[in-house]
Amino acid sequence: MARADKGGDKLHRSKSGAKGRKNRSRQVYVFIEGEVTEREYISLIAKHGRRADPRRGVDFHIENATATGKHRKPLPMVRGATAVLRRVEREAEDAGLDREKDWNWPQVWVLFDRDAHEGIPEAMKLAREYGVRIAYSHPCFELWRLLHYQDYTSTFGGVCGSANARLRQQPGFAQTYGKNVRTVPEQQSKHLQPEQILGNGKYDAARKHAQKINEKRSGENPHHWDPYTDVWKFVEEGLLLSGY
Repeated sequence: MARADKGGDKLHRSKSGAKGRKNRSRQVYVFIEGEVTEREYISLIAKHGRRADPRRGVDFHIENATATGKHRKPLPMVRGATAVLRRVEREAEDAGLDREKDWNWPQVWVLFDRDAHEGIPEAMKLAREYGVRIAYSHPCFELWRLLHYQDYTSTFGGVCGSANARLRQQPGFAQTYGKNVRTVPEQQSKHLQPEQILGNGKYDAARKHAQKINEKRSGENPHHWDPYTDVWKFVEEGLLLSGY
């Protein structure tokens, strides 16, 4: 898959980026299913996020920015991620980093949804075997956005459109696209606005809501975890943010 934005996506660049230095930024490589929302979300929180440790910076790279069709499905993305992980870990070793000791050991993440995809258990199994990190949402990423507005625990029946519709119904949501806007089409709603997630403790509330619904998941098959999202792990464990 094509790699994009090499060196262009910076999350609090460290003062020294020299190869081999222990204080260089962590390199985080991300595969995303959606072509719009997830990318806009990552860019937004990278710009406005609160660093958990001011001494630790992150450079993130969207690895599949130009991918289309089947290449954005969970299993193909994880397969691509395993190849990237092997490469960047070799580079980290050459730079003198230690997997067990150094906070800036590189990570590779894949963000994907349940939607109607098959093979999600296989994708997760492969990711665990290789050390690829996963952030998973059921039915889709819109659930994570919705949790910034309300505590939602009911099933969506696996229908992403239902999650999107509930998101668009939230008080004040339409007005984030313009003070006189009253309704937002589904396609337009994919473009995330800063006011939808930033400030007023929205991240902390969304994280709390997500953890609560995740505790109620049933069984080991992620196809059945409705609703579920652990995007907050990517925020904190991948991008080293404490919130935004």
